[in-house]
Amino acid sequence: MYKTFVQGVAVAAIVSLGIIGAQAADADKGASAAGKKHHVVFHVTDSDPVKWNQVLNNAGNLQKNIGKDNVEIEVVANGPGLDMLKFESAVGNRMKDAIGNGVEIYACAATMKATNVTEKDLFPGVKTVPGGVIEIMEKQEAGWTYLKI
Repeated sequence: MYKTFVQGVAVAAIVSLGIIGAQAADADKGASAAGKKHHVVFHVTDSDPVKWNQVLNNAGNLQKNIGKDNVEIEVVANGPGLDMLKFESAVGNRMKDAIGNGVEIYACAATMKATNVTEKDLFPGVKTVPGGVIEIMEKQEAGWTYLKI
């Protein structure tokens, strides 16, 4: 009877150690995932300030929740989305904050050419790419997370 009791305690100890070891491994996995550099590209084709605010909120929330240094964020606008990147944009102050926090905001040069918009018309800090869809395609091919707003 005593031998059975000791064996039971030994089995319980081994199982407990296994659980503790698994939990430690999971914690280590979480720590390495948290330190992983994430890459997100937002695609905006709409000039609705509500949608633009949503994009900028999402970008800020990503930086806040996983760490600004753990995520690289681009916002790429083409088509009607280009309107919100202009100097007089309704979301200009929000873009200024996002750019100041390391979010890269890009205008599609092909859309700019088609709509006679120049770089001087863009909000300060907005950069251009030759083609918005090309930029997005290349980011996806490089493993970036694509989010369409």
